[in-house]
Amino acid sequence: MDRFAERRFDDFRRVLENGQRIDHSLPYRNEILFSPVFDHLSPSVSRWIADARGRILSTDQDSGLTGRTWRALLERADRRTLLMAAIAEEQPQPLTLRLPGADGERRWCLIRLRRMTGTDALVRYYGTVEDIHDRHDRDARALQRALAESREHYRWSVDLSPMVPWTAGPDGAIEEVGPLWLNLTGMTAQQALGTGWLAALHPDDLTRTVAVWSAHLESGAPIDVDYRIRLRDGGYRWMRARAAARRDAQGQIVRWYGTLEDVHAQKLAQQALSDSEERSRLAVQAARLGIWDFDATTGERRWSAEFRQMLGLSEDQPATSELALSLVHPDDRETLRVMLDAVAAGAVPPHFEATLRVHRANDGALRWIRSSGWTTRSESGRALRVIVTFLDVTEQRDVEDRIRWAATHDPMTRLPNRALWQATLDEMAERQARTGNRFGLLLLDIDDLKRTNDSLGHDAGDALLCAFARCLAALAPPDAVLGRLGGDEFGLIAPSLTDGAALEAWCAKLIESLRIPHVHNGRSIDCGVSIGGALFGDHGDRAADLLKAADLALYASKASGRGRLTLFHSDLRAQAQQRSSMIGMARKIIADRLVTPYYQPKVDMRSGRVLGYEALLRWHHPRLGLQLPGSIAAGFENAEIAVALTGQMLDAVLRDVRNWLQAGHDPGRVAINASAADFARDDFAERVLEQLALFAVPPEHLEIEVTETVFLGRGAGQVGRVLRHFSDAGVRVALDDFGTGFASLSHLKQYPVDILKIDRSFVSNIEQDAGDAAIVDAIVKLGGSFGMDVVAEGVESAAQADRLLAHGCIIGQGFHLGRPQPFAVITPPRA
Repeated sequence: MDRFAERRFDDFRRVLENGQRIDHSLPYRNEILFSPVFDHLSPSVSRWIADARGRILSTDQDSGLTGRTWRALLERADRRTLLMAAIAEEQPQPLTLRLPGADGERRWCLIRLRRMTGTDALVRYYGTVEDIHDRHDRDARALQRALAESREHYRWSVDLSPMVPWTAGPDGAIEEVGPLWLNLTGMTAQQALGTGWLAALHPDDLTRTVAVWSAHLESGAPIDVDYRIRLRDGGYRWMRARAAARRDAQGQIVRWYGTLEDVHAQKLAQQALSDSEERSRLAVQAARLGIWDFDATTGERRWSAEFRQMLGLSEDQPATSELALSLVHPDDRETLRVMLDAVAAGAVPPHFEATLRVHRANDGALRWIRSSGWTTRSESGRALRVIVTFLDVTEQRDVEDRIRWAATHDPMTRLPNRALWQATLDEMAERQARTGNRFGLLLLDIDDLKRTNDSLGHDAGDALLCAFARCLAALAPPDAVLGRLGGDEFGLIAPSLTDGAALEAWCAKLIESLRIPHVHNGRSIDCGVSIGGALFGDHGDRAADLLKAADLALYASKASGRGRLTLFHSDLRAQAQQRSSMIGMARKIIADRLVTPYYQPKVDMRSGRVLGYEALLRWHHPRLGLQLPGSIAAGFENAEIAVALTGQMLDAVLRDVRNWLQAGHDPGRVAINASAADFARDDFAERVLEQLALFAVPPEHLEIEVTETVFLGRGAGQVGRVLRHFSDAGVRVALDDFGTGFASLSHLKQYPVDILKIDRSFVSNIEQDAGDAAIVDAIVKLGGSFGMDVVAEGVESAAQADRLLAHGCIIGQGFHLGRPQPFAVITPPRA
């Protein structure tokens, strides 16, 4: 430590120990002013000063800390926690962390840290450390004794209770279940965990129980549900499950606590009562049917009060055939007249039925009435009595109409659904094929609806869908048939759009109308549309061929920038065949294990030292030789293929790293690229770590590169879990193509990112474009503020390297620093 630092520390120690004041004009006055923070501490506490990089400059006791750094003393997570506390708090609170003692054993200590900047603009950290290891152990033993007593108390309470206690996590997965569960079902507690308990439910109760449980998980309300469980002997017994959620201070559910109670006897009694009530209800309902009682011997007709109410008649109006006929809908009168004539002639069958429409006499309302008649006859076969019951089925008919409508329409946009639209297309294609007429077909896809759903919520996405459907219906030709085909895709068939010019004119009008943003809850939402068009007769003579042509055109619109119409042309089929060929080739590469990694070095541009490599996918064509990944680009759009390619790359890279290490060479950290499809799999981190163990490669030699797109969407929580798993295991995480995506800067704080990679688009113009240079400078400073390494991609010249170094970026990757090479060509320096 230099003499100025020694004098500064002596002054600081005098202030801490004696409360002595120092002249505030000194350049280190801010350091001295920090002393009141620690004035109250015991003299046994060791005080220390560290520089901005965490190297301890001085201590007031011989604690063995001088000259050591935070990186050597603290775990990575502890360093971040301590640093954030030092920056954020005016009065630093002590943190309980572990430090290595003189004997190398890590001991529990209370650490306090404060960050300050002196007038000399130098950052210093001031702090204290107190050994509390023995006290911490005593407290831990006392806590263990209390915990053991609590567990014993809980065990006795559970064993003596006739109910089965259970707990579940916030997602509903069962975490604990009482021992009585085994006695009842023969299923162990371990088998019941998660969703295993559902295997004990009666099949008829499973769907209902899961639906009720799911609804309460979403609402957080207490649950009370009955269901049958299979007993140890194979029989079933009714149980009642009740549970309530425990919440934290923010109102978030921490855990569900519940009980399972035997209610079999009560349930059987309740069912018997319910059956009795149901029989009574049905009898009452039968008695309330409208009744027409005709005595064939006397010709007398009697109408019940319920029947008169159905017809809207008063009690004093006579029950005549003429009155009944006058109320029936004209289209149904002949049906009733035939029935009445048959009754009068005695020729009615033993049982007959009919459904008629009736206009009620009092209000003219149209009602659907279903009638059922029974005839009793004498021994000679003569009709004696005819009883006709009437039931108002208007609501039932309305429901049937609604069901038919729902089966053929989209409930959100109220447009025909795919089934009805497809049936209409098939009929129109068959009819037009016979007549030789033409019609136009358009497939329309709303651009970036998923982004709206992810950023603003599905309510905003649904509102956008409805607004688009209204705009589409308003602008559609009068003869057009519209349909929502699913998700964000719509269809239009129009006999009036018979040529390409008509299609283009109408689509231009639609695209222009959509330039006006849609407003939802005060938020403005842009709505673009990509369109694929085809003409019947020109591009297909069958519905299936025409639809395929329009689908290829739609794919081309989305691939070429969206927000436009593409009319089908023959080249699109060739492009589709090329995509299909790429996918087929990708599958063959996977099957034949043709993937081979090439390694591009990451270099310290100050010294030229290789720090590590990025593994880039290459593959060997049997005839054409080495190929770049662009030759199978379409395969990466398939989640299954993308995951398989990542798996083969991982195997090959770890095999090469193992061989380097066995040969005494240290390759540093080797990065592999992971796709969004990899993170969609729950076990991605586990599989990678298993492979590391299988190849005996330490985790510090592996780096996972991701792009910002994996942070977007509703699966972000899953991504965070996977990245934290990697980070905890020692695998570093690099954020690739930084600055070109849509992720928030908050993701740098939210996720355990260790490395930022500056996209090559900024590096290529760093000499000519001041804007790109400013972006590079900002990314370097941003990474430094978060303690991250920054790597520049696409360094193609010495001038670019010099400019990057001038901005503080010391690590680069690109052709100027080293081209990708196979394993056999690369010989890393010896470890």
